[in-house]
Amino acid sequence: MRACSLALLALVLAGCPKQVERVAGTDDSRIDDASARLEELRLKEESENLSCVERCAVARQTCAVGEELCGMVDAHPDRTDLPPRCIQAREQCAQANSGCTRCQNG
Repeated sequence: MRACSLALLALVLAGCPKQVERVAGTDDSRIDDASARLEELRLKEESENLSCVERCAVARQTCAVGEELCGMVDAHPDRTDLPPRCIQAREQCAQANSGCTRCQNG
């Protein structure tokens, strides 16, 4: 019984660091991916060739990606480097919505 418990403990301890590292790396990768998508949307929004429908679609996408990013940031309250990304994403969402509204109101 004791040998079985020790073997199980050894497996758990050996597996934990790898699993935690992989999860953190995945979260960082997802955060970077969302940031890159926001940058692409920002560049698209700056195009003067967008119709109102396209401009408003970009605004909706921007806000959706921004909230996705903020959700990932909220999952890591111990990381002080992430909240500015969320703030920037929400500001970008507000600017995109403003552009949509201006376009619709002529």
